[in-house]
Amino acid sequence: MTYVVTDNCIRCKYTDCVEVCPVDCFYEGENMLVIHPDECIDCGVCEPECPAEAIKPDTEPDMETWVEFNRKFSEAWPNLTTRRDHPEDAEKFDGMEGKLETHFSEAPGEGD
Repeated sequence: MTYVVTDNCIRCKYTDCVEVCPVDCFYEGENMLVIHPDECIDCGVCEPECPAEAIKPDTEPDMETWVEFNRKFSEAWPNLTTRRDHPEDAEKFDGMEGKLETHFSEAPGEGD
């Protein structure tokens, strides 16, 4: 099992999860985070830390696509191991439908 970041992270990009990860398996895009599924040790400490509830176990229905999405971008984006301030308008985007199609950016973030 692994944990994955889903589309509710887009434009929210809370990094509370990064701070608690014991293996530093989060990677930063311009407007969201992903988890490298081969580095995640399935401890689950990140899931309750996400205010947007964007982190899910891969055992939930329809998570196969998110596992591959997280794998693809974790191999392209820089590692992030420290908490950062979330975007000022994060709450506006929390729970918004269709963010993957309308707001996702493939650009990398800054990383550490």
